[in-house]
Amino acid sequence: MTNTMTQIKQKTGVDPAFLKFCLYSRKSTESDELQQLSIGAQINEMTALAKRENIEILKAFQESHSAKDSGQRPVFNEMIKEIKAGKFNAILAWAPDRLSRNAGDLGKIIDFMDQGLIKQVRTYGQTFTNSPNEKFLFMILGSTAKLENDAKSVNVQRGLRAKCEMGWRPGVPPLGYIHGIGEQKGKRSIHLDPKRAPIITELFEKVAYQNYSGRSIVRWLDSLGFTTRSGKKLVVSCVYLILKNPFYYGEFEYPIGTGIFYKGGHQPIISKELFDEVQLQLKVAPKAKPGTKEFDFARTLKCGACGSGVCAEEKFKRLLDGSIKRYVYYHCTKYHDHFCQEAYIREEELINQLVRIIDKVNLSEAETLNKMKQEMGRYQRFNNLILKTDQKSKIKTPKVDIKEYAKYLLQEGTRDEKREILNCIKTELYLKNQKVYIK
Repeated sequence: MTNTMTQIKQKTGVDPAFLKFCLYSRKSTESDELQQLSIGAQINEMTALAKRENIEILKAFQESHSAKDSGQRPVFNEMIKEIKAGKFNAILAWAPDRLSRNAGDLGKIIDFMDQGLIKQVRTYGQTFTNSPNEKFLFMILGSTAKLENDAKSVNVQRGLRAKCEMGWRPGVPPLGYIHGIGEQKGKRSIHLDPKRAPIITELFEKVAYQNYSGRSIVRWLDSLGFTTRSGKKLVVSCVYLILKNPFYYGEFEYPIGTGIFYKGGHQPIISKELFDEVQLQLKVAPKAKPGTKEFDFARTLKCGACGSGVCAEEKFKRLLDGSIKRYVYYHCTKYHDHFCQEAYIREEELINQLVRIIDKVNLSEAETLNKMKQEMGRYQRFNNLILKTDQKSKIKTPKVDIKEYAKYLLQEGTRDEKREILNCIKTELYLKNQKVYIK
């Protein structure tokens, strides 16, 4: 046994010949540890130490991962597993904080020392064995590292709150804004992006006042060649994130989901009134499964441009008196042509055109008269049961114009009655350029 090994045995009570060392090196990716030695430097320093002390390193473990949270380091967990299996019983590390900055992982090492699974922990300037004083010192150094982390976290959060109170939201500004050029990191103000801000404003206006949908907005942006700061095109989900972001009218929530809002120091792109109008347009009440909401004339017409079906959607508008009015718009489903450009048509105008075109269509007289007979029968039963009138005469089909009756149902009937009378029409109807026509 060499003099060095003899000295170690006398000092620690552990025979170095029975120590099986592994080397653990770690570099955090977080900013609070950027001044620590790199992994390569740690390995070089500890390898040189092992050579001087005649220590054989059986395996080297290395990873780039924060040690703030317990049990989150895969390489460290692998080392602990192999120590528990008896492959190693001693650890080389640059400093105690390389092994742990949290109570959970620190407790594992101390627990293994108590069980005799870890005989020795060697750092660049210290040796820790299973003696009360040395374990206590190791725990103090590990706890100090945790205290530093906790204190830095508190200071960072305090700094972020102070920044928010000054009106500057931490992080990358939303699309339409840019950071001030040449300003110090952490103190940069937020300015309008002269290239994108006007388009963002128009985006909100199109949704609020022109009933544009998310897909319509994407097509419009693509036609302008609009891209993000990184050069990517916007997708529908990103459009809706923009439309729901209060940052654009001058407020922001931080952290997201906390319900804590701050008044921004940046220049708003839109007014609060325009933002509220957009939220009203985005509102769907009550939320229903896709395809389950019923509209009077959905699936009864065809698009005159691409042959797809015609569907509908509803929009809400806040009037000057504070009331909310509901509008229904019919448009192409784009089933056959995803880029069909046919315009929307209001339900009121659609009804007016259907009434005008009834005189020109082939309306099934038998089916229409049968429906009229059913309605007269219902009216007679109402008289007998409710009004107590005695009508013994048989129901006769009234001599009325069936097309006038069809017009009446289109204007005053229920959804089912409107659909039934449209089913009596044997002529195919098409919608193109906001006009109903017979092909």
